[in-house]
Amino acid sequence: MSPRILRPARTAAPLGVRLPLVAAAVVAVGLTAACGPSSQSAGAASSSPSAVGEPSQSLPAGTESASASAEASPTASASPSASAGTPSASAPTPSRTQAAPATPKPSRTSAAPAPAPAKIPGPGYDSSADAQKAIDAALRAAKADGRMVLLDFGANWCGNCKAADKVFAQPQTAAILGASYHLVKVDIGGNSSANSALLRKYSPSGGTYKMPVLIVVSPSGTVRTDTHATGNPALTSDGINSFLRQWAS
Repeated sequence: MSPRILRPARTAAPLGVRLPLVAAAVVAVGLTAACGPSSQSAGAASSSPSAVGEPSQSLPAGTESASASAEASPTASASPSASAGTPSASAPTPSRTQAAPATPKPSRTSAAPAPAPAKIPGPGYDSSADAQKAIDAALRAAKADGRMVLLDFGANWCGNCKAADKVFAQPQTAAILGASYHLVKVDIGGNSSANSALLRKYSPSGGTYKMPVLIVVSPSGTVRTDTHATGNPALTSDGINSFLRQWAS
């Protein structure tokens, strides 16, 4: 078997370096032919440039250490960021907005209805009526609603009493009476001793009474004014209305 001649790789070595290499190859071929094949292949011997005297190339300074450090430390892009997936502290936390409770609508408090007007008796005087009973009922009603009690002592044959009745029937005067008084009419034109006693009870000054005698009594039964002592107002709408407004409260 003829020995295999391996050509050395072309390197960029200068011409002065190539000549010794050719001579070394010739010597090696001669030694192989004389001594027989070596246990080491010629390709292995010629593969290493240092075995035949070819100078070895050294890496530039810092290249090896740079590559080693590059292999030892992973790149920043390969390593997961410490802050990846972690919510930022400055990120606003969504707040749970609760719906404002419905403001309750204020209840409509209507003003207390005004009490119904008091009943006003018609003109004239009922001689058969129980005057004491009527006065007691009027006082009880006055305590309940705060109105005054107006006692009207007169007679059916009295002209001044008829003039007062006409004024009481007028709408404006009737409104004042119904809103502020409980009117009780007492007949003193007959022979009723009970009614005469009632007149003296509420108007004790005595003497000759000029009808009608108008007496205002409070809910507690106290006499507030007596026209037998003060004199009657003018029996006109202006006179009686002024009198009623004055003593209504």
